Amino acid sequence: SDLREREERGELLQPLVFVALVLCSVLLYLQVSLMDPGFVKSEEEVKVEPCECEEQTIVIPQAPSTIQMRRCGYCMVKQPMRAKHCQWCRHCVRRYDHHCPWLENCVGERNHPLFIVYLSVQLVVLLWGGHVAWSGLYFEQSWDWLQHNIFLLVSFLLIVIFTIVVLLLLISQLYLISCNTTMWEFMSHHRISYLRHSELENPFDQGVLLNLWRFFC
Repeated sequence: SDLREREERGELLQPLVFVALVLCSVLLYLQVSLMDPGFVKSEEEVKVEPCECEEQTIVIPQAPSTIQMRRCGYCMVKQPMRAKHCQWCRHCVRRYDHHCPWLENCVGERNHPLFIVYLSVQLVVLLWGGHVAWSGLYFEQSWDWLQHNIFLLVSFLLIVIFTIVVLLLLISQLYLISCNTTMWEFMSHHRISYLRHSELENPFDQGVLLNLWRFFC
């Protein structure tokens, strides 16, 4: 492959950068999967800080004033707006987006930005890995060729599949972020009280630039 040829010629910059990206994607995966996604704690466990109160006064009036905070029927904590109970994690998660089976963790308020970074790095690794795999393939119609290249061919096909999945997920996530909505709110708009009774289709949308700024910064 291209990286192997560079390594044999002593050109180690690109192989080292590729290995560093792979290592970075693994570390990001562990960080996103192991960190607290924003679990809602009970009143006895948390004291609301002044900055959190100010943020809530900005967000809550955008929704109908008749909507009240309700208690979760599973863990019995008071659910802030945009929170949802995850039956796999057995916790309510702030600004719940979705439960990711690949991470075995929820994507929520705290780890959502890092999840986007992880997807971006993973996409770069997959595209580069696909190029490396393709550069090592030379096609011949013979059984010997298939025996010597079957692993590389299967790897290339798997990389193509995962690249498509990650690309579509990243595009959909960036679109939802630009609208200041979550995957759960987008898919279940008709079942969420503060959206169903709102005069606006999306009461949290403040424009693309401000939505992106608030999410990433």
